[in-house]
Amino acid sequence: MLRIELDVRPNADGWFKENFHAAELEDAGMPRFEVRQHNVLYLAEPGITRGIHAEPWDKYLSPSNGRVFAAIVDLRDGETFGRVETFELDAGQALSVPRGCGNSFCVLEPHTVYNFLVNDHWSPERVTVDLFDPELAIEWPFPRDRLSYTERDAANPSLDSVRSALV
Repeated sequence: MLRIELDVRPNADGWFKENFHAAELEDAGMPRFEVRQHNVLYLAEPGITRGIHAEPWDKYLSPSNGRVFAAIVDLRDGETFGRVETFELDAGQALSVPRGCGNSFCVLEPHTVYNFLVNDHWSPERVTVDLFDPELAIEWPFPRDRLSYTERDAANPSLDSVRSALV
C-alpha cells in the first residue's frame, strides 16, 4: 500500500490537482496501473460507512471534496494477514491499495465525493469482513450508533472466518 501526497494548487476559482499522473505515481513507488474503470461516489452525510471489501483488482482512492477516514485491512494469505492501517484523506491525499486488501471508509464531512480508480472491470467477486470485528479493533471516528452502513455490510463474516477459508 502507498499513501500519496498530491499537489493541490489554490487558484482564484478554488483549486486544481492532478489526481492521477501515471509517470509521477510510478516515480513515487506505485506499481504500473492501467485504469479500467473510474467510479465516483457522492456521500451526503458524515458517518456513512462502507466495507470491508477486498476485490480482485488494485484501487487508487482519493476524495475530490470532503474527507474520509479509510481503514485498509490486509486479507491476503501470509504473515501480514489481518494488519490494519488507517488514514484520514482529503483532496490532497490518495491511497494505492493492492488487490486482496480490504477497503473500508467512513465519511467525515457532508458532501464528500470519493473517487475509485480500478484496474479491472467490476465483478461481484470479493472477500468481506465485519467492520466491527474485535480482532481488527478499528477505531471508527464516530460511535457505532452514529454510523450508517448497509445490511449487507452488517452481515460480513468475522476475520477468523476469512482466515479459516484461506487454509
